[in-house]
Amino acid sequence: MKGRIVIDRELCKGCKYCVISCHRGVISIGKEFNKMGYFPANPMYMDKCTGCGSCAEMCPEIAIEVWASDNNKKKT
Repeated sequence: MKGRIVIDRELCKGCKYCVISCHRGVISIGKEFNKMGYFPANPMYMDKCTGCGSCAEMCPEIAIEVWASDNNKKKT
């Protein structure tokens, strides 16, 4: 199954929980500050994403949305 994630870079505080929880290595931490002064997470390798939702479940700021490509509906 293929998936897609969207990370709201202005909500993200760069805690890295999503990076740690992603078993496929899809997410990395960016090198530019957001408006709050944090380095936000970025989806880097979307071709590896399965839409499992682990990253969104771990995000304390609810900054990640996940879609499964089979039905293109929001999962989390």
